[in-house]
Amino acid sequence: MEFTVQQIAEVLGGTVEGDATRRVTSLAKIEEAQPGSLAFLSNPKYESFLYTTQASAVIVGPDLAPRQPVAAALVRVADPYSGFTKLLEFYAQAARTGKRGVEEPAYLAASATIGAGHYRGAFSYIGDDCRLGDNVLVFPHAYIGDRVTIGEGSVVHAGAKIYPDTVIGRFCVIKAGAVVGTDGFGFAPQPDGSYRPIPQIGHVVLEDYVSIGANTTVDCATMGTTRVGAGSKIDNLVQVGHNVEIGRHTVIAAQTGISGSSKIGDYCVLGGQVGVVGHVKLANKTTLAAQSGVHNSVKEEGRVLQGRPALDLKQSQRALVVYRRLPELAKRVERLEAAANAPEKP
Repeated sequence: MEFTVQQIAEVLGGTVEGDATRRVTSLAKIEEAQPGSLAFLSNPKYESFLYTTQASAVIVGPDLAPRQPVAAALVRVADPYSGFTKLLEFYAQAARTGKRGVEEPAYLAASATIGAGHYRGAFSYIGDDCRLGDNVLVFPHAYIGDRVTIGEGSVVHAGAKIYPDTVIGRFCVIKAGAVVGTDGFGFAPQPDGSYRPIPQIGHVVLEDYVSIGANTTVDCATMGTTRVGAGSKIDNLVQVGHNVEIGRHTVIAAQTGISGSSKIGDYCVLGGQVGVVGHVKLANKTTLAAQSGVHNSVKEEGRVLQGRPALDLKQSQRALVVYRRLPELAKRVERLEAAANAPEKP
């Protein structure tokens, strides 16, 4: 793929300073870029690379005032990071559009339907009564169970497993090794101390523009629906338990675990290795710092929490200061005890 700097500026709604006819064939970090590359600069601490980069063009903000001559053409946009992200999305989509048709062997059940412009990779499996929309891409070794619905433009990457009755919306991405719709972790304790499996007869619904990371698991509901709201992004190695409901445009980082029947609101942010116990609710716009543990519902919108158990950020930071001083405080207590117990001098 090859574009001029002017064409890129038009896509991003920006303006060009320098040679707008230069041609760009790749995207790169500003410190690693070579001729023909397009880079971006959003963090001021990387400004020094602007004067040494070999990139043909760099996306910058509207207020950047270069302190030295710049060899690259500049594309000024309102938000360089968002602009570069938009180009990455365009680049990734363009790369995928080259995948069309069917590689053999691939299995498509006679009762399944699939729209125009699709791709089915080698050893992929699409079960009975599935309904796949236009431009759906199913990469090699992906498994799609019976009665699954997948909306237009969605992508199921290599080795992903979509269990029966799952509903996936438009323009979703299921990354390699993800499992959507497997049985939830439900077992009934028995009098003899053993555990009897509870049948999981519900399903999973992923709304439009959802991303499920590599090796992430989204369990089906015991009854009813496990739901991930439109625009939400789930990182790699995340566990979403049965009957969990995740709102719209929520982001969840790697190694987070959300226990069954919890409800996560809209526009929430969960950092890496967060743990959420079952049956709690997080209000909209809740932010949980990495490794936080949530044991109670969060009812007020917009709170930022940290720690185990999760506390308001400032309260958690104050507690951390005290925690760091515990060895010193312990020694002071020992000295005071020793002084108090010392025999009185005659």
